[in-house]
Amino acid sequence: MTVHEIRSDRLAVPNGHFSQATWTPAAGRLVFISGMTARNKEGGVTGVGDVSAQTHQVCQNLQAAVEEAGGTLADIARLDVYVRNMEDFGAIHAVREQYFTGVAPASTMVEVSKFVNKDYLIEINAIAVLEGQP
Repeated sequence: MTVHEIRSDRLAVPNGHFSQATWTPAAGRLVFISGMTARNKEGGVTGVGDVSAQTHQVCQNLQAAVEEAGGTLADIARLDVYVRNMEDFGAIHAVREQYFTGVAPASTMVEVSKFVNKDYLIEINAIAVLEGQP
């Protein structure tokens, strides 16, 4: 699947690693990835107190889910990001740039007061569009 970036000269340039909007052909499969946290394969929390380490784990979890569906991170067209501290915006986007190396997904980031685990600092859910049948 190819994601194409949409930029409007009537909007400010994004202040992080995301696209103002994206489009992709409608053919294919939509994959909805639940909120991924810094929960590692063993069930523990990676990077307690370290938003960069947690963001790496979250991106690795997103990657594992989309690859299991037959895609890649490049197939992710949309991210919803929930953070405990909006001041971590820059650190989070620095990590995202390492994983989303093509057209950046359209994205929203929202600060929240709590997660299901007190040690989580970030959670991301995603929508991917994959070509073909499973």
